[in-house]
Parts: sequence; structure tokens; C-alpha cells
Amino acid sequence: MPFVTIDLLRGKPAGHLAAVSQGVHDALVEGLGMVPEDRFQLIRQHEPAEMVYPKDFRGGPRSEDFLIVTITDGLPRGDDKKKAFYRALVRNLEADPGVRSADVFVMMHVTPPINFSFADGIPATEIVAREALDRTATAPEGSGE
Repeated sequence: MPFVTIDLLRGKPAGHLAAVSQGVHDALVEGLGMVPEDRFQLIRQHEPAEMVYPKDFRGGPRSEDFLIVTITDGLPRGDDKKKAFYRALVRNLEADPGVRSADVFVMMHVTPPINFSFADGIPATEIVAREALDRTATAPEGSGE
């Protein structure tokens, strides 16, 4: 269950924010194999003085559409899946809402599942273990689960 924050300059219309949110989500599903129902995002808008970034550092030129996507994930996905995610992300955001690939900055962090609690003060490790046991108990005989 990746947790995503999207930081961008204030003033974008609701449709732009929705398209960015959907583009990020679709890229996570396509590139990282994330479960489509696992969608946790925060979209944070900032005043221009609150987002400091060089216009040409290792890419660019960057515009006022610059955004930062930060992903905290409980699973190591591997380099190939991360690269697939990056490609899907810029493709999606270029298609809608029209954010250029030079304006997309990504940071990914992997943290152990014990560092997540989805609800009720129960660590994610206990939830995941319970779900695995439930799947095993309901799997047909000889299914390999």
C-alpha cells in the first residue's frame, strides 16, 4: 500500500488536481503492480515562495507546473518496476492534465510494514499476516496458496 503525497504550486483547478491524482494512481497500478483499491494520497498546494527548486538541475527546464510525487511504500518493488512506474507516470501526466515530463520529480521511500497502521492501532504486519492466513484457509485444495 503506497502512501502518496503530491506537492505543487497553488492555484490549479480541481480538474487538474483530479487528473494528476488519477495519473499517479494509474501509474502505481501499472508500473508497481499496486492493488487498485489501495489509494491513499495527499495533494498539497504551496505558494510560489514555498517551493524552491532549480529550473534546470538534472532535467528541465522546469515550469510553474513542476510537481513532486513522494511515495512511501511498505514493499521493495525492484528497480525494473520503479522504472516502469516512472515511465507510466510521465506518460499519464503528459496525456492529462498536460504536465511535461521535465516537471515531474519523484522520490520513493520503502519502510517496513510495521511502520504502517491503517486503522484501530493495529500494525500492518498483523493485518497482512491475517489476510494471508484467510487466503490460505479459503484457497481450493492444491491451488498452491
